[in-house]
Amino acid sequence: FARMKMAADSASAVLITGESGTGKELIASALHQGSIRSANPLVKINCAAIPADLLESELFGYARGAFTGAVDDYKGKVLSAHKGTLFLDEIGELDLKLQAKLLRMLQEKEFSPLGSNKVIKVDVRIIAATNANLESAVKDKTFREDLFYRLNVVRLSIPPLRERISDLPLLIQHLLDKICERNHKNI
Repeated sequence: FARMKMAADSASAVLITGESGTGKELIASALHQGSIRSANPLVKINCAAIPADLLESELFGYARGAFTGAVDDYKGKVLSAHKGTLFLDEIGELDLKLQAKLLRMLQEKEFSPLGSNKVIKVDVRIIAATNANLESAVKDKTFREDLFYRLNVVRLSIPPLRERISDLPLLIQHLLDKICERNHKNI
């Protein structure tokens, strides 16, 4: 929690690692809410849930006419997070081409939407999460080393619940409260 507070107070990128179900998205939300960017949007995107060929346009947007079906401009998740935080869940799933474009955006604080020559300046904080071993992915050349170091400025490794047994009573009470509220019961 002390590292989370330090990370929330920082403008640095944060990499959250841990097994599936450890609460990485909840941690990202808490980091955003504890930051000076909390009045601005927290935009979340699951990099594993969107096909690779659509992810670039979802992240960086596109210009009208960029491809068949692009009848209007779309600003994308990065621009939607301007002055706020962009949460990239399952960052290890990005293909190398998209990793390069993300790296450039992180370094230069600018990007171009798909099908456009227009350069857009952006002020966004990145919080990324993964259940993959990115160090191994770097060694295997499936994840860019330079992007890894850009994202891994502050690292929060979340242990699985089996290693945090003392958290069980709090978690059980939280879930019980939610169930009671949803079912209009008082247990």
